[in-house]
Amino acid sequence: MSKILIIEDEAAIRRVLTKIISEENDTYNVEEAEDGLLGIELIKKNDYDLVLCDIKMPKMDGVEVLEKAKKIKPEVPIVMISGHGDLDTAVNTMRLGAFDYISKPPDLNRLLNTVRNALDRKTLVVENKRLKKKVSKNYEMIGESDAITHIKEIIEKVATTDARVLITGPNGTGKELVAHWIHEKSERSKAPLIEVNCAAIPSELIESELFGHVKGSFTGANKDRAGKFEAANGGTIFLDEIGDMSLSAQAKVLRALQENKIQRVGSDKDIKVNVRIIAATNKDLKTEIKEGRFREDLYHRLAVILIKVPALNDRREDIPLLVDFFTTKISQEQGTLKKEFSAEAIKLLKKYDWTGNIRELRNVVERLIILGEKEVSANDIKLFASK
Repeated sequence: MSKILIIEDEAAIRRVLTKIISEENDTYNVEEAEDGLLGIELIKKNDYDLVLCDIKMPKMDGVEVLEKAKKIKPEVPIVMISGHGDLDTAVNTMRLGAFDYISKPPDLNRLLNTVRNALDRKTLVVENKRLKKKVSKNYEMIGESDAITHIKEIIEKVATTDARVLITGPNGTGKELVAHWIHEKSERSKAPLIEVNCAAIPSELIESELFGHVKGSFTGANKDRAGKFEAANGGTIFLDEIGDMSLSAQAKVLRALQENKIQRVGSDKDIKVNVRIIAATNKDLKTEIKEGRFREDLYHRLAVILIKVPALNDRREDIPLLVDFFTTKISQEQGTLKKEFSAEAIKLLKKYDWTGNIRELRNVVERLIILGEKEVSANDIKLFASK
């Protein structure tokens, strides 16, 4: 049911608008306010799908109502009701965020079309927010330990900048989650985040993968191909396991950082790119530098902000939250009722040696949900969680 608020000081016009809208669709629930002050109070207390607001009213005029309402509930469409002398003002309210305006006396078809369009717009806004929230939940960082709280604080500070970030930590700790959080909270969030697993790409193909190639530049290069840097233009590129990148590719990444330019393999043509780089590694890059496997100048370019993600064994206090999160998510994915873990079961999981970190915990929780009893017990842990 769509909830609509009419803010209008003339009782006769309120009644007409309410009658027209209510008779159009019996799922429309229409409420009224005789002035702007009452209208704002109702907007604060209720979730409306649409507000129709007169411009000239005592106590608080429609322009002020619009400005205040947009701060309180920015997603709610507001349609302004204007007299003939208010048309210039009505047009100006569009610049302030009004969805549309209708003139007095209201034309029936114009009014109903505006109401339908505004409600459709609200539905789209809500759905987009829901989808964005759903996407974000895939990369949610779970934990209240000091280490995780510190990482979240750093992300809040660095996300809105274009500073390069180097994320370190063992495999399976969630370094990619940190990268996604930084991107999603950044000004680049509407542009793509392109992920490259440097360890999974053969050394002879990494340069082509990153920078693209031109036809005939090597065997198998049958056509021109853009690389990941071009695909990430305007957004973020996440170079995972950068410690496994060849020295040749490192040199080209360094040039891209210094000059914001790349060259496709087999070409001498410069291509400008605007990319934020986030890198991650499970290696000690300072040791890699000493042994000649990683460029020191590249390290200093990448490590403007350094974030160290702890091993799960170093944040055991987060295990109950992680278990609950994974249990909920896995149950939803499998379409089954959520299982509970007994206090003793959680206590045993907190003592476990999590060499595989978060990734291992997730797998163990899934195994326990499938094989364990209705309430996962300490005995289930002993049977199914052991290595």
